[in-house]
Amino acid sequence: MLEQASPPRRPSLLARLARSENASGWALVSPGVLLIAIFGLLPVLMSLKLSFQKSDLLSPETPWVGLDNYRTLASDPLFVDSVRHTLVYTALFVPGTMLVGLLVAAAMNRSLRFMSLYRSAAYVTMTVSTISQGIIFMWLTDRDFGLVNAGLNAVGIASQPFLSSPSQALYVIVVMTIWGWTGFAVVIYLAALQGVPPELHEAAAIDGANPFTRFRTITVPLLGPANLFLLVWLTINALQLFGEVYQTTRGGPLRATTVVVYYLWDRAFVQFDAGYAAAMAYALFFVIVVITAVQFRIARRYVHYS
Repeated sequence: MLEQASPPRRPSLLARLARSENASGWALVSPGVLLIAIFGLLPVLMSLKLSFQKSDLLSPETPWVGLDNYRTLASDPLFVDSVRHTLVYTALFVPGTMLVGLLVAAAMNRSLRFMSLYRSAAYVTMTVSTISQGIIFMWLTDRDFGLVNAGLNAVGIASQPFLSSPSQALYVIVVMTIWGWTGFAVVIYLAALQGVPPELHEAAAIDGANPFTRFRTITVPLLGPANLFLLVWLTINALQLFGEVYQTTRGGPLRATTVVVYYLWDRAFVQFDAGYAAAMAYALFFVIVVITAVQFRIARRYVHYS
């Protein structure tokens, strides 16, 4: 009597995973994941713990204070002022950059000689570092030797203090950052404009619509995804403004340009109150998450992807 052959053994789950494409993929990306976990995720978790402690970054003793750092935020007048400055800056910078970027992109969305050169020139502002931008605008707005004041004097207007004035400095930083981010907005809008079907404009022109009406009723609604992307991206960057303030005014004059992140840096690395600074950072993170969620929620009504 012949013996019945036993069925082949099914490979174990571990063996199947080892031979799968997913395992190969994870093996390839694991060094990067490990580096991100060590140098990205771990500091985030450590800073979260730090926000519940009192630390000067020097002493090994870090007593637990619970929510005291977070409670102090609401009663800190300097933090309240920094929030107000940040909101004013964001309210001016975000729509200003989007408007200037859209106008420049619309002007470049045509076939002209040397247009590629013009488009490249528009993006040059994004290649200029934050430090360089600050130096350029400090020179331009210098009260004694700046080109801006020289132009004002030429038309009979007295020299302005600009970055040295508590009432003007924040607005100068707004103009400076709009100039610096315009190239980014131009690239995004130019790509979106080139995706608008020309047939729609041709049909509207046949119906008698003028160029402005076609732009307002056809182009602008189709720019919804680009508008949403820029709105979210620029808002997040505006709420984290630091480099331009650090380079030009150091939060002055009279703390008129002290924004949240600059005040955070000052508390952590000048006053050595790291626990309070960490609480400030997580409060800002929460605000950014909430604002971004609200923007996406509202965008559902106005942004269409088809």
